[in-house]
Amino acid sequence: MRRLIKYLKPYTILIVLATILLFIQANADLALPDYLSKIVNVGIQQNGVENAVPDAIRQETMDKLLLFMGEDDAQFILGKYHLAEPGSIEAEDLIKKYPLIEGEEVLILGDSDQTTIDEMNSILGKAFIAVSGIQQMVDNPDAAMPFGEGFDFDLSRIPAGMDVFQALGMMPEDMRLEMTDRMDEAFESLGERMITQMAVGAVKEEYEVLGRDAGRLQRDYILRTGGMMLLISLLGGAVTIGSGYLSARTAAGAARDIRGAVFKKVESFTSAEFSKFSTASLITRSTNDVTQVQTVIFMFMRMVLFAPILGVGGVIKAIDQSASMWWLIGLA
Repeated sequence: MRRLIKYLKPYTILIVLATILLFIQANADLALPDYLSKIVNVGIQQNGVENAVPDAIRQETMDKLLLFMGEDDAQFILGKYHLAEPGSIEAEDLIKKYPLIEGEEVLILGDSDQTTIDEMNSILGKAFIAVSGIQQMVDNPDAAMPFGEGFDFDLSRIPAGMDVFQALGMMPEDMRLEMTDRMDEAFESLGERMITQMAVGAVKEEYEVLGRDAGRLQRDYILRTGGMMLLISLLGGAVTIGSGYLSARTAAGAARDIRGAVFKKVESFTSAEFSKFSTASLITRSTNDVTQVQTVIFMFMRMVLFAPILGVGGVIKAIDQSASMWWLIGLA
């Protein structure tokens, strides 16, 4: 293999470009399963609601959620939302998406990066589950026992006719925070993904109250994600063709140079040397054997280089999805 290096040096640029395309191809191949899982998990199971951070939320709903947050978390969440001013251009645009918001005080999510959304998702997810659980306890008292036991929450202690959330708001802050801490301890065993999946149902209900078309929300998410999958597939196909072309050019060029070097060497043979090698043998060396070398170079660039790129990328992707999976992928 070392003897082939000098024949590959003139094609260094092609080899580098082919390697870059292989990186892109590996990323495309690894991204497709992730998008497919999003269609199943988010598009189908979660009805197109990606997380527990609603784009729009009623003020009264936000007030309920704030009951289950610490002061710092509450300030952080409120800082990311602003009240839609009635009659403003923003409010008019909002009515198109949420037809039933007229007459409602609605908070709108401001511009936030993914890191901020993830942090908000953790806070709002737990609060949504708590509010939804208590509301279910009110609607179905039989569910009060299993839900309330872990949080020391008893509906019977609330005066008749009083709204449960109003009663919670009147509780001393230290008692409410103590109850919230117990809830957080219970939520820790669920994990972030399970919390999100449990909370998106409440977010979907909030959207429906505001008049948003839940069916269209789900359909748009699936079509958008499916469109991204299609684009990634096309990109993957294009770079596969490109890397194959560059690999073929490199292999063919190196084979041509090797064949020329063999021919030049044979031309320098003396009569005694010609007598040692038959014409058929020399033809085989400069044709079939060089073709085998060409195939090896092509396969090396298309498969040997691609395999470790895909393997390392798969491990990184698995760790990104779940840190506990690294050993399984590494072992495989």
